[in-house]
Amino acid sequence: MNIIETAIAGPMIIEPKVFGDDRGFFMETWNASRFAEAGLDVRFVQDNHSRSARGVLRGVHFQNPNPQGKLVRVTAGRVWDVAVDLRRSSPHFGRWAGVELSAENKRMFWIPPGFGHGFLSLEDGTDFLYKCTALYDPASEHSLQWDDPAVGIEWPLRDIEPQLSAKDKVGRLLSAIEGYP
Repeated sequence: MNIIETAIAGPMIIEPKVFGDDRGFFMETWNASRFAEAGLDVRFVQDNHSRSARGVLRGVHFQNPNPQGKLVRVTAGRVWDVAVDLRRSSPHFGRWAGVELSAENKRMFWIPPGFGHGFLSLEDGTDFLYKCTALYDPASEHSLQWDDPAVGIEWPLRDIEPQLSAKDKVGRLLSAIEGYP
């Protein structure tokens, strides 16, 4: 497994070892011992799976209190995936890191607790899998405005009109969220 640090402390891009031949491929997507050796000593309590059409933008979501760490990957299609640092004590507060995840590149992305998370589906039929360190808590869920100019996420929207949920259309600006300590 290859770990790639991002421009901000916390989120990590993970490239698993992939063993392939003319029959297909095999890869290990989670091994507690190996991930702990790489600095990810976490316990997952919930798995999620979403399917999105091209142009669906989900996020930028976070829970406060009860923050979730997420290990995410794509098994069909591709996305632009983003983590936003919402830790007020962090020197990177309000900064973001992004990566393209796809069925083809098989990369995973670690989003630590204290970060907002969102993604833009770049293909129809994109399947997105999440491993979460805390249970979903609707009372703690919030959305950061996906296009907040103070954060400046560079979404690849060249010829895409983003499709947002009602909740994501009313996400709050960074200046209005409480954030984490």
